[in-house]
Amino acid sequence: MRKILFISRKSPYGTSAPREALDAILAASAYDQDLSLLFMDDGVFQLIKNQRSKKIEQKSMEASLQALELYGIDNIYCQEESLVSRGLENTDLIFDKIKLLNNQAINDLMANQDQLISF
Repeated sequence: MRKILFISRKSPYGTSAPREALDAILAASAYDQDLSLLFMDDGVFQLIKNQRSKKIEQKSMEASLQALELYGIDNIYCQEESLVSRGLENTDLIFDKIKLLNNQAINDLMANQDQLISF
């Protein structure tokens, strides 16, 4: 079983990268791999609760992200420094039990993967 870390770095709207990351990890879940998902940089904005994306005529990612658990993707991480620098707290996020990682912990996580896929 390969360990694959998907890294989502882009804000939820204005680019297709966040949806592509989500589609890729959901597709990979069909192949019985050890999958993890890390949100960092502006990617942390994908995790904010109660987004009002209809005002910009976009579909919210909140429901899609919450479906990760149904696909057996339990290793969901968030870069702590990205949250802090954007004025966010873990109480602002859709996941109650998201694992916040500092930069050293992220380096360790990445070092223990067979493959990194960044969006």
